[in-house]
Amino acid sequence: MTGANITPVTTYEALILESHGPTAVIRLNRPEKHNAISKQMSGDVIACLDAIEADEGVRVIVLTGAGEKAFCAGADMAEAAFLPDGAERRDFAAQAVVRLARVRKPVIAAVNGYAYGGGAAIAINCDIRVCSENARFRFVGASYGLVVGASRLPSIVGAPMAKELIFTARTVDAGEALRIGLANHVVQQGDLERVVLEMAGQVAEHSPAALAASKEVIDIAAGTLEAAKRELEHNLELRQGDEHKVRFRAAAERVVRPEDAQK
Repeated sequence: MTGANITPVTTYEALILESHGPTAVIRLNRPEKHNAISKQMSGDVIACLDAIEADEGVRVIVLTGAGEKAFCAGADMAEAAFLPDGAERRDFAAQAVVRLARVRKPVIAAVNGYAYGGGAAIAINCDIRVCSENARFRFVGASYGLVVGASRLPSIVGAPMAKELIFTARTVDAGEALRIGLANHVVQQGDLERVVLEMAGQVAEHSPAALAASKEVIDIAAGTLEAAKRELEHNLELRQGDEHKVRFRAAAERVVRPEDAQK
């Protein structure tokens, strides 16, 4: 069953949109690239969220990744780092995160594997995170010269822990994520979608207007709105500097060969 105004699944190339009554499930669908965010995926996510927000039949959104290995590996470094000289370079992962942060409806992340970089930013910009036992988080922005997750993470894990995770860029496993509040729940991989859909069903029973208002008030109380603006401003400035370009290119070369970007 699909909401009346949701664009059909066939229009999206890099994600799958499923309907479960009042719950819309967005599945990032580039498993061969560990669901890394390409220009196409970013555009699909933005268009899909626009359609879902306009559909009064959808009350809750679930966001997850295809496969059992990765929720989202962050930006597609092959695409971003190895564009031809003179080509426009834009942070498509950040664009998807910004749109997600503006969604008024409740969003539950079903973190089914590792969430690194922009993938971690997507996860923390969901309202609730339910993780499988193999979930992993890593906030790697500072390693390639950007601010990633700093506006949202302190309200989730506290300022000292947020600084540790962002400054060190170390990996957080599912058990630690649960202990520090980064995960609301950790369940077995095979139970993840069932648990998340049950939770989404509980949320969907309540007043959509009250849920949207509650979400707004909580975000204001957490101080994340102004912080998100400053994060964006910092990144616009940092992207103009040589250090980010050098660091990002070096990071990309560690995980992908330049010739792969042409395939």
